[in-house]
Amino acid sequence: MLFHEMEASSIASGIREGEFTAKDVVVDCLARMRALEPVLNALITPLSENALAKAVGIDAAVSSGKDPGSLCGVPVVIKDNMCARGVRTTCGSRILGDWKPPYDATVVDLLEKAGAVVIGKSNMDEFAMGSSTEHSAFGPTSNPRDTDRVPGGSSGGSAASVAAGYAPIALGSDTGGSIRQPAAFCGIHGLKPTYGLVSRWGLVAFASSLDQIGPFARSVSDIALVMDTIARYDPRDSTCRPGDRPGYRESIKAPTVRGKRVGIVREFQGGSLDPDLGRSIENTASMLASSGAEIVDVSLPESAAYGLPCYYIIAPAEASSNLARFDGVRYGLREDAADLITQFIRTRSKGFGEEVQRRILTGTFALSSGYYDAYYLLALKVRRRICVEFADAFEAADVILMPATPSLPFRKGELIDDPISMYMSDVFTLPVNLAGLPGMTVSTGMNDSGLPLSVQLVAPRWEDSRLLEFAAVIEAWAGRPGVASGGVL
Repeated sequence: MLFHEMEASSIASGIREGEFTAKDVVVDCLARMRALEPVLNALITPLSENALAKAVGIDAAVSSGKDPGSLCGVPVVIKDNMCARGVRTTCGSRILGDWKPPYDATVVDLLEKAGAVVIGKSNMDEFAMGSSTEHSAFGPTSNPRDTDRVPGGSSGGSAASVAAGYAPIALGSDTGGSIRQPAAFCGIHGLKPTYGLVSRWGLVAFASSLDQIGPFARSVSDIALVMDTIARYDPRDSTCRPGDRPGYRESIKAPTVRGKRVGIVREFQGGSLDPDLGRSIENTASMLASSGAEIVDVSLPESAAYGLPCYYIIAPAEASSNLARFDGVRYGLREDAADLITQFIRTRSKGFGEEVQRRILTGTFALSSGYYDAYYLLALKVRRRICVEFADAFEAADVILMPATPSLPFRKGELIDDPISMYMSDVFTLPVNLAGLPGMTVSTGMNDSGLPLSVQLVAPRWEDSRLLEFAAVIEAWAGRPGVASGGVL
């Protein structure tokens, strides 16, 4: 059986019912990983031995009549900025070296308690700062749909792993689009939950007011399955919302959009938007209308005009503070010197890549005396206006339909020396993070050249289940994304 093509829910039920074993599944997925990894470079740390041992333990539990959990034996890939006890966690950076955290991130702990098998830590732009997974100390990742192209970023390794069939699900983090943009580029689904819905405890911080952990999958039902597992209150994360969460799988049992209002953002149409992606928006809107939804126009002028500059003041400012802890004293890389200040300078200069240094310097400048009010404080005021603007839009619409990216996946090296153009690839996702809203990329098939098409759905805060219901309707129309080989196999 080709287990690497199966959905997570089918794998879990098959193992639980004795149709096949967790070891069978893991062996197949690891074989897929070994075959493709030399070309894709989607993982920083494969965990083959650990995964096989975990699979054998799950099979023993099933044989003894125990239920290992809702993700019984399901292979999972974890982005390498999430702590896993005793496993190298690098954030794609030289500065962390071979650091092994002494604890699990909350989401990793929840997945493993549900019976998931972590088969690897995925490649990523260094400290999640990038849109192509080319800014990694461990080399770039290739897109499984076309290995000459990037998989998006910063969670490109997680997205590529799911698209290529290493695992049916993976976790990424999204600070300004780092789940939704790679999902769009790799032709799969990706959800950025509402800020505060999923615990960030154990996630190495980039920008603490923007970061959120979420899942990648090739089916909406698998996205819902993961959300039922990781969307839990965690008192260790002060930003995590207390209280119960809805049943996400329950929300897609009988999905319907009849009587719902779908907002189209006209400011995001035309211009630099790729024509194929524009047609994907139009075709999706037509399908939703024929399914009983009402299509309405909504306006987000502040988000369109000021979302990008607002983000690139706030996020680097928070990064300059968060990354101050990486100094060569407590853990990771250390460059010796005659005095402490010189040691800091040498360590950080060698340990951080060019893009991370650029953002730290930008953020430090924005927070510096004489510029704080002119840049950082002003950006916070603009962020508030963007939040209000989205709230006004949701008075007219139940969900907003808009692009996830302005372009199809670009070629490796094409934008590496043009940071502004690289930043523009997140222009449609950044405002959603600034407002703390849930956003989801839904795959809508391929264009005539075999490159992935997609749309982005956005909902009000805490209405993540509404996104999944709409996504399930779109998936039923467009089809479930398949496994890609990029011509490698």
